[in-house]
Amino acid sequence: MNKWVLPLCWTAVLLDGFDLVVLGTVIPVLLQERVLTTASASAVSTAGLVGMMLGALVIGTITDVIGRRKVMIFAVAGFSAFTLACAFAQDAAVFGVLRFLAGLGLGGCLPTAIALVNEARPRQGGRATTLIMTGYHVGAVITALLGIVLIPDLGWRSLFVAGALPALVLVPLMVKHLPETVARRAPAREAVGSLFKPGLRRATLAFWVASFMGLLLVYGLNTWLPQIMRSAGYELGTALALLLTLNIGAVAGLLIAGAVADRIGIRPAGIGWFAGAVVFLALLSVKLPGAGVYVAVFLAGCFVFSAQVLVYAYAGRVYEENRATGIGWAAGIGRLGAISGPLLGGALLTAGLAHPWGFYAFAVVAALGAVAVTAVGPRAKSVVPHTG
Repeated sequence: MNKWVLPLCWTAVLLDGFDLVVLGTVIPVLLQERVLTTASASAVSTAGLVGMMLGALVIGTITDVIGRRKVMIFAVAGFSAFTLACAFAQDAAVFGVLRFLAGLGLGGCLPTAIALVNEARPRQGGRATTLIMTGYHVGAVITALLGIVLIPDLGWRSLFVAGALPALVLVPLMVKHLPETVARRAPAREAVGSLFKPGLRRATLAFWVASFMGLLLVYGLNTWLPQIMRSAGYELGTALALLLTLNIGAVAGLLIAGAVADRIGIRPAGIGWFAGAVVFLALLSVKLPGAGVYVAVFLAGCFVFSAQVLVYAYAGRVYEENRATGIGWAAGIGRLGAISGPLLGGALLTAGLAHPWGFYAFAVVAALGAVAVTAVGPRAKSVVPHTG
């Protein structure tokens, strides 16, 4: 294994973690300063997620056709440039367009990174995937911390400048050290069509549903948790600290989930992690005293985010050929869930129902995710596509 693959992919995924949390961190300030309304905040969030969906679908497929190195470099560079531009947005319309363009680049990073690491460590699919996905939540934790430190003195725009800076180091390192993979030379249409060949049809649809449910939870919670907690009576500082706690729990959960998945199997681990998410999301509907709310949020983070990552790990195991296409389409269709999560949270907040009914709704979504992982079936297998 090239020693640069893991750290470079981990850092690229860290940028995805930044994007996951950045809106949740700045939205309370944007609403307070009347830069955005609740409705326009939901629209801006949706624009970025639509970009990520299209990026995952298109770029995830292209990387199987033309190779992974070029895709990763351009995806990271594009995301970073448009994220920097967000710092200079003056209204909701421009902000939304820039978030869409940044999402196009970022959407291709995740399936490409997971495919690269799975190919580098084929016998450790669970651990390899969860290991690089710790970057996702380390990025989220760093962003939450930066929000606490930067926003009071430098304003919300400083957070988007900070999110663009890693590319100054990451892109040159990728150009120098990231190895190229062998392109499959199959047309993109055949790469996508292979996902529905015998042995994979049900699994493909089940992965899409599971990813939809998982990303609905991930983005719904990270976008609106601070505001939901504020509606429940918590101060802004506490609400942001709970967002930080949620993502610290996610990192801890990933470190455990990968080892468990490699030991007992990715499928049963995925089912179990979604089931755990049901329990702790439902628990958050109760206003817990003192440290109790931090413990509950930490445990919810342990299960919610690892459940989604185990969906990717499971897809990486099933799609031995056209791995990035399979993961990219699962991630891309899942972005519809990522769009739905913030819309659901925004609708519940607007109606004054976010606490406790928002957590009941999220618990139901997690239960549907467990059903979808079960539906993949233990005997799902990859079919090598015809390449002519």
